[in-house]
Amino acid sequence: MKHGRGALTALHLLLVWAMMAALVPMLGVTLLFAAWDGGAGGLVPVFALGFPLTVGLLATAGIPARTVVPMCGSLRGRLGWAALVFVLGTLGVAAGLAAYNADVPLGSAGARIALTGVPYAVAAALFVPDRWVRVGALAALAAAVAYGGFAGPAQAQERRHEAQVARYRERPQLLYLGDAPPGMRVSHVQIEPAAFIVDYRPVREGTEFGYVGLVVRSGLTPMPRCPEPADEAVTCTVDAHGEMRAVRDATRQITLTRRHGNEEVEVSSQTLDESGLRRILDTLHPLSDTELETLMRDEAVSHAF
Repeated sequence: MKHGRGALTALHLLLVWAMMAALVPMLGVTLLFAAWDGGAGGLVPVFALGFPLTVGLLATAGIPARTVVPMCGSLRGRLGWAALVFVLGTLGVAAGLAAYNADVPLGSAGARIALTGVPYAVAAALFVPDRWVRVGALAALAAAVAYGGFAGPAQAQERRHEAQVARYRERPQLLYLGDAPPGMRVSHVQIEPAAFIVDYRPVREGTEFGYVGLVVRSGLTPMPRCPEPADEAVTCTVDAHGEMRAVRDATRQITLTRRHGNEEVEVSSQTLDESGLRRILDTLHPLSDTELETLMRDEAVSHAF
């Protein structure tokens, strides 16, 4: 491509981009207000007016490109070219909106406005009878598809995952686990504003009976105390180290409660003996990133905030 022809082509594509980057956001806002005011019926007059007006402006922008775009050599050809550029470019804008609604990062508000003109410039480049211009347009299209369909969604998913992890870790002082008893695993955790609840269940669900519950919560009293007035169905004692032991006589459920820093930790079970419960308390450790990732991958985390 000769230098003068190349410069004219560049100016032609720049004009298409600038015009559509200015028109499309205004058209979008008009459609939004029309839908808000009159529902789906309000969109019809906007389309009826907006489509021919935009096509007419594009056709006008194609006048300087008569020597580089054969279709722009006549009025009829320019109108056909403008209609095709508008339709193809609008499909690109619609794909961009779908990606944006899927949380694909597209930059700042200014960058997104500038991007609205790009699909129309790419569409216009496809009508330039030059191999390298068309190759560039196809490369831009391929890059947009790769980013919007693969790289962008992966980034969006990673951002959502990081935000979810940060939300789970807003109260790290509560996120403690004890080692699972033999034959058991952490099956579910519940994160609440003032508590962290852990369920331990048998590794082989349905073949063994057993459940252990661990609760880490904000401490309400300096040391665990037996409830007052006493529950006649519960035998409760507090040892010299401040650990509370409660046994519900009817079900033989054992509950051990002790302080852990400023928090209070309670573990209980009807099937695990006292030594097993105490081992869980003795092995308390902060919830690691690996453990949290595993629980999230297994969809074993829920939250109540």
